[in-house]
Amino acid sequence: MDGREIRILLGICTAILAAAALHLARSVTIPVTFALFVIALVWPLQALLQARVAKLPAMVITLVVTIATVGALGYLILWGFSQAGHWLVANGGRFQALYSEAAAWLEGHGLYAAGTLAESFNVSWLLRIFQGVATRLNGIVAFAVLTLIFVMLGLLEVDILQRKLTRAAPGTAGERLLAASTSIARKLRTYMVVRTVMSVLTGLAVWGLTAILGLELALAWGVMAFALNYIPFVGPLAATLLPTVFALAQFGSWQLATTVFVGMNVIQFFSGSYIEPRVAGNALAISPFIVLLAVFFWSFMWGIPGAFIGIPVTIALLTVCEQIPSSRWAADLLSGRADPA
Repeated sequence: MDGREIRILLGICTAILAAAALHLARSVTIPVTFALFVIALVWPLQALLQARVAKLPAMVITLVVTIATVGALGYLILWGFSQAGHWLVANGGRFQALYSEAAAWLEGHGLYAAGTLAESFNVSWLLRIFQGVATRLNGIVAFAVLTLIFVMLGLLEVDILQRKLTRAAPGTAGERLLAASTSIARKLRTYMVVRTVMSVLTGLAVWGLTAILGLELALAWGVMAFALNYIPFVGPLAATLLPTVFALAQFGSWQLATTVFVGMNVIQFFSGSYIEPRVAGNALAISPFIVLLAVFFWSFMWGIPGAFIGIPVTIALLTVCEQIPSSRWAADLLSGRADPA
């Protein structure tokens, strides 16, 4: 075995050990990762304020703006799910009848297990799902507090670290780290701006479609589509399936439910697969395969937070690879660009 093969094996072992460490220490690594992500997004505001007022008041204003923004998004998510939950409680009989009809149809085609499940099915089964979502949302509060502490401490250190790295000699690791950090922050801000604009457009389109079709809770579906669109693949899938199931219960018609499902998928396709890549351009070009792999890999590593933060983490890793000559080939290989960066 030559030296190159040994280095490859050591690299694979290091990657496996690093992934295991990230998973086992997720109670700390997830808040730290989110804190770094938030710092990259809000640092321009902090720097702008620091040019006019002292560092501490600038940090306080930045944190207040950040908390207000995240709180507004969280309120929209809770409001959308609460509206769906209230409608579910008021119309639980429709879901029971719908499931019984489906079970009877399946029994007519030789699938008798569905009938057994129908006997134990009731609206409380669906309510438990919504309660589980609510419990997870409540658990986010403690996570948000810890993340906020890391953000607060990090904002106080960014300019100090930046000055230290600026003094690094040309060609050294410090200079490359500064260049990579600046590029990562710029790309993450671009990613969130594009994602937010497309989420707003998706939410408006879903609201318009469901309102035209006469589906109840049209505004709630639009709000949920807007919020869930921040989670690639998984979020749009949930935002598509939930209105479809509710449409089936409301109208009792497979044709109208299919219309809702198809309409939702058309909106998600044009938003996520056609418009967004063209708006983002080459600055965020990542192979669609890598995007999907990142969502599922980081979901496996960190759960729901990983589904949200997976793409930004992947963008950061690829940006670091771009800054290192020996690994630049990996960034070009995994990007969605036809030509090297």
